[in-house]
Amino acid sequence: MPFEVRGRFPLDAIVNVRLTTDEKDRLKEDATLAGVSVSELVRRRYFGRPIVAHTDIAMIRELRRLGGLLKHLYLSSNGDHAQETLATLHALKAAIEAISNDHQED
Repeated sequence: MPFEVRGRFPLDAIVNVRLTTDEKDRLKEDATLAGVSVSELVRRRYFGRPIVAHTDIAMIRELRRLGGLLKHLYLSSNGDHAQETLATLHALKAAIEAISNDHQED
């Protein structure tokens, strides 16, 4: 089986690392959450590339969906409860930014 090509160069080298069973299980779990292979997870961590968990992507998508529904509710109610709606939209925006910032710091 030929090695995968990333960018301009093929991934043509292998590094063997000894781990405890618990460490290996943690790597597999982290890779599964991020939706990547263990090899890709290790490469991203070592070379400082971002790792975004699928659960976080799904959460951001859901928060944006809720914001859209809240906007629709606000518009269809002719602005009733404007202060509460605005406060909730600000909270949704802050939550999305917090999740996004967590990945930029990693």
